[in-house]
This record gives sequence, C-alpha cells and structure tokens, in this order.
Amino acid sequence: MAGITTFMTMAYILAVNPSILADAGMDKGAVFTATALASGIACVLMALLANLPFALSAGMGLNAYLAYTVVIGMGYSWETALTAVFVEGLIFIILSLTNVREAIFNAIPTTLKVGVSVGIGLFICFIGLQNAHIVIGSTTLVGLFPFGDSIREGIFRSEGLPVLLALIGTLVTAFLVIKRIRGNILIGIVITWAMGILCELVGFYVPNPEAGFYTLIPSGVFSAPASLAPTFMKLDFSNMFTLNFFSVIFAFLFVDLFDTLGTLIGCASRANMLDEKGRLPNIRGALLADAIGTTAGACLGTSTVTTFVESSSGIAEGGRTGLTAITTGFFFLLSLFFAPLFLAIPSFATAPALIIVGFLMMQQVVKIEWHDPVEAIPAYIAIFAMPFMYSISEGISMGIISYVVLHVLTGKTKDMSPLMYLLAVLFVLKYILL
Repeated sequence: MAGITTFMTMAYILAVNPSILADAGMDKGAVFTATALASGIACVLMALLANLPFALSAGMGLNAYLAYTVVIGMGYSWETALTAVFVEGLIFIILSLTNVREAIFNAIPTTLKVGVSVGIGLFICFIGLQNAHIVIGSTTLVGLFPFGDSIREGIFRSEGLPVLLALIGTLVTAFLVIKRIRGNILIGIVITWAMGILCELVGFYVPNPEAGFYTLIPSGVFSAPASLAPTFMKLDFSNMFTLNFFSVIFAFLFVDLFDTLGTLIGCASRANMLDEKGRLPNIRGALLADAIGTTAGACLGTSTVTTFVESSSGIAEGGRTGLTAITTGFFFLLSLFFAPLFLAIPSFATAPALIIVGFLMMQQVVKIEWHDPVEAIPAYIAIFAMPFMYSISEGISMGIISYVVLHVLTGKTKDMSPLMYLLAVLFVLKYILL
C-alpha cells in the first residue's frame, strides 16, 4: 500500500521529465523509457542496499537546470550535459563510499534536522497546492485561483473544476485520515481521480489540451516501451576539462547532495527512524543507491536521479522498509508497458495527498526546542526558506549558516561539529560564486 501510494504521488515525473528534456533536444519517448528504468533501478537499489522506504526518480529542478541553463543557456549539447550528470554520479559514489555524505548528515544538529523535516512538510504542501493550481501567480506573488473570473471567462469547466475537485479531495483525504482508514492517502487519490472522470463523462469537465488540461480518461491501458537508442550511452567527454564544465558539475553536485540529505532527514524524521543521536541507520546504502541511480540514469539518458520528498506519502501509509521502495520501483518498471494508464493520473488528484502529507510532517514542529532561541531560530529559518525559496537545499543552506553564526556570536560552540563551520563557509562561497 505504501509503495503504490508513493508511486501514485510520483507518477507525474514520467510525463513532466520527458517534456522538459525534450526542450533540450532529447527524444521524448527515449527519455520516458530512461526515466522509468532509472527510477525502477534506483528504487530497487534503495531496498537492497539500505532496506529503507525511500523512492527515487529524476529530480525536478535538476532536469530544468540541465535543459534551460546548461543546454539552452550555456550552449552545451544535451550529450555534454548528460556527461556532467554521469561524472557527478561517479563523484557521489566516491563520496558515499568514503563516508563524506554520511558525515555531513550526522554533523547537522538534531533541532535543525527537525526544522528541515517541518520545512519539507510546508514545501511538499506548496507543491501540491501549485500542481493543482489552487495557488497561482498573482500581483501579490501568489494567490488563490480566481473561481469567479474563471466562471465569467467561460473556463471554469476546464480550469476551475480541477481546482475545486482538488479542494474536495483534500477534505475527503482528511476525513479518511481522521477516521484512520487503512490506505487513506491512496484511497484519497483514487476517489479524487474518479470524481474527475465522472465529471468528464457527464460533461461537467471539458478538457482543454492547449491550456494544459487533458482528458482524465486513459487513452488505453497497454503500450510497448519506446526505444532507448536515441539517448542510451550518448555521452560526450570533449568539454570535460573546461572551467564551465566543472561549474556545471558543481551545481549538479551541490543541489543533488543537499536535496537528498534534506529529503532523507525529513522523511526519516517523519518515520521516527533517527536514533537518539539523530543518525539514520543504513544511510550509506541510501546515499549509494542515490549515487548509482544518477550514474545509471545518465547512461540511460535522463537527468540526475535523486530521493523524492513524495516518499513521505508512502511513509504516512506505514512504509518503513525496503519493501515500500521495491514496490514503487516495480510500478515504475511496470509503467513502461502501461504508460497510457499511469500518464492519465492528473496532478489535481495527487495534490490532496501532498497537502495532507505536509500536515503529517508539520507535526514534527513540537520537537524543536522553542525555549532556546539559539537552537530554534536556525530551525525556523530552515522551515520558512524551503517553501518560500522553493528549494530544500536553500533551506539547509540558510539553516546551517544561521546556526553557525548565532552559535559563534553567543559563544555556544562547545558541542558543534567542526564540519558545520566548513559547511557554513562553503554555503557562503556558493552564494558569492554561483
């Protein structure tokens, strides 16, 4: 149940990733196959190497960085960009085997880890609100979807109704959670999707593909996997020793490293998997699965593979072991043959799951030592930075910098790991140089 729930909340990546990488000139069908394969392989590795319930796929943000910054902005070919991802993956494997990533995880104080978990809860809630178009861009930066305007402009039946269904689905899922119904989040997704299909069948919902609102009814069930040939092993090392290439690798490395650490911290905190010292057993296996997944993904033809915050939806369903990850991986591999079915899952149906999971992760906030401002303020900064800056890694950056500065200024550095000083300096340099 947990594995299926995680997959349902992540299935959007199978549609979104090929669309983004196609803008870089990559073959859409090959990228779909590569994404499904790399996700399946990485999830299975997470189960085998770490026995943890975390799922992996091509990371959002990192795929956009590859397409719009590295290829379109900097003028590199997509083959060179994939090579940077490949090299980054190899570096990650080395860092994972030499305990560098594990040491960074363990160096982060427990209070800050709790702040990261709560921040991810708000972040994943915001993603759900955004995916369902409940929250949209406005003159006030963000605002509620304008139902009145959509009715007056005649677009409610295509654009407004999915927003309404997402809100109803959130209440339905909340009710199922309150009643402690087994599989509440997955059932909420299915009910919300079913309501949409029913609305389309009776004519209440009218698809408008030009505006990005597609039919909710699967066009079919079975399809043969697209060929990997256009992207498989298309690596180009000719630009490897240029300064710009190294800056690209560093950018991939930085975002992937701290996005992954943040996700592991948040999801492990939600599942109460951290020990009394705030450490995660089997973390080396988890980091290694992430690194190998990235390397394999680059060879297959997709952007950086990373641990997904949507894993928390499966954890909320009770997922605690690698069985959750291997089930998610199985469904990613299955999607190769049932693409029309899985691609029909609308974002407004998975939004309620993300919103409710955000609520569940927010519960960690009571573990923050609010009576000690030196500990609490950096956690608070990490909490608001993640949703407002739309980045897990930025939340960790801000949290660590503020933690070190405030502890130095107040002279409370006795129990602080020396690695925290190094991380704070690196984060400051990142803001100056990147």
